[in-house]
Amino acid sequence: MEKRAKGRTLMSYAPDIKVVDCTLRDGGLVNDFFFTDEFVRALYRANIKAGVDYMEFGYKASKEMFDVNKFGKWKFCDDKDIRAVVGDNKTDMKIGVMADVGRCDFRKDILNKKDSPVDLVRVATYINTIPSAIEMIEDCTKKGYETTVNIMAISKANETDLDAALDLLGQSSVGTIYLVDSYGSLYPEQARRLADKYLEVAAKYNKKVGIHAHNNQQLAFANTIEAVGDGVDWLDATYSEMGRGAGNCAMELLLGFLKNPKYNIYPVLQFIEEHMTKLREDGITWGYDLQYLMTGLLNQHPRTAIQFTGDNRKDYSEFYKEILAQE
Repeated sequence: MEKRAKGRTLMSYAPDIKVVDCTLRDGGLVNDFFFTDEFVRALYRANIKAGVDYMEFGYKASKEMFDVNKFGKWKFCDDKDIRAVVGDNKTDMKIGVMADVGRCDFRKDILNKKDSPVDLVRVATYINTIPSAIEMIEDCTKKGYETTVNIMAISKANETDLDAALDLLGQSSVGTIYLVDSYGSLYPEQARRLADKYLEVAAKYNKKVGIHAHNNQQLAFANTIEAVGDGVDWLDATYSEMGRGAGNCAMELLLGFLKNPKYNIYPVLQFIEEHMTKLREDGITWGYDLQYLMTGLLNQHPRTAIQFTGDNRKDYSEFYKEILAQE
């Protein structure tokens, strides 16, 4: 029989749900984070009106590793740039940033919480860098931040390694552990089984579980609501599904689905009409297409599909043969 944690159904009101807007961060991977100040301020206002719980502004990337002249400011998320948008953020919505293991000078660039407008640091890691992720998590916890951790590329992970990683993270101070479908390769049944695994660890160590889905097989929304029904509380989404490659779970779909009265889809639709449509008209490309379907089906990183898109190729069958040869 299908398990539904906490007695949730598709019509349930789930007060523990947290919606996280990742448009600037995951969407920034599409346009190298070159969003206008007008866009960012309007997105901030739209998220507040929509009842979104957290807005992720981008990465805390190392300026030693990445050229500041080749990326927009949200690749680096300087506190002064965030403050220019949010001021003292006297709202119910909290501010997040992502820190990649090995790509962030976290000791220097992430200040004490009392000196920063940021509330949440989201640490991104692979299975083989879990010890370094825990080091970052503990540093950020000591500085006063809420923390989450994204274990990336779990569809490629050995199950024994994943079990060990989850247990190590359970023993850490992290607040929420994310199930991440990096390659958009998971189906709802697989998402449910993984969610059960994560939730079992979360119950043991008093953690929350989140989901971050990609849309290579047009299943980001399906996998997200499958996880909701299973008891996953933290849900990532982006406006018009803007994100790397095939994009993410669409915010407009998610807020339309959730029954929590605090969420309001209308400001999301307004923002899409006024700002997301213009991005597409300006030539920014993201979202489901055949090349992303193929890498999702084969459980491959979408970098080859991103290159295919950038080269304006349309020879889909030839591309399929090329990536099959990489298996």
